Amino acid sequence: MGVFKYLQSLQRGDSKEYNNFVKNRLIQWRKEPTPLKIEHPTNLLSARRLGYKAKQGFVLIRVRLPRGQKRRPSIRHGRRSRHMRQRLVLKKSYQVLAEQRAVKKYPNLEVLNSYKVGKDGLNYWFEVILVDPQHSQIKSDKNISWISSGKHKGRVFRGLTSAGKKSRGMRGKGKGREKVRPSLGANKNLAK
Repeated sequence: MGVFKYLQSLQRGDSKEYNNFVKNRLIQWRKEPTPLKIEHPTNLLSARRLGYKAKQGFVLIRVRLPRGQKRRPSIRHGRRSRHMRQRLVLKKSYQVLAEQRAVKKYPNLEVLNSYKVGKDGLNYWFEVILVDPQHSQIKSDKNISWISSGKHKGRVFRGLTSAGKKSRGMRGKGKGREKVRPSLGANKNLAK
């Protein structure tokens, strides 16, 4: 069995030993600061699939986010329709929030992609792959040099990462998605 086949069988959680290892790892991660720079990806399969390479210019950040939706303030004055929902439904996913927090900590880097590495009753953990667009090895690599052009600056805040496109509804096209492009705000008058 090759390395990647072995890693795949581990990721499925077939063995009790691996499940206990994951539980202990989450206990340790709760005590760590966030966002945290790490040396090696926790899930090598996901990191490689999303474009990570073990070379200079690539940085991995682990971000912890508290689970649970954002609560609305309590109803105090009068019965109005906007008070009736207890929770505010956020339009961004947890993954997009994790990517944005990572970039705020390292503003000179750009987000390539991210993936989920853990979840317990209180938190989510995501690993964000960041790239230094000014690094010489990134500029000379034909597969990733596109991120060095100026039009990809601040791509996570414009919803251009994979998780951002999913939140914006850009994963598909055609019938039923007419009001998604170019943006929801641009089609506000049509949505009535």
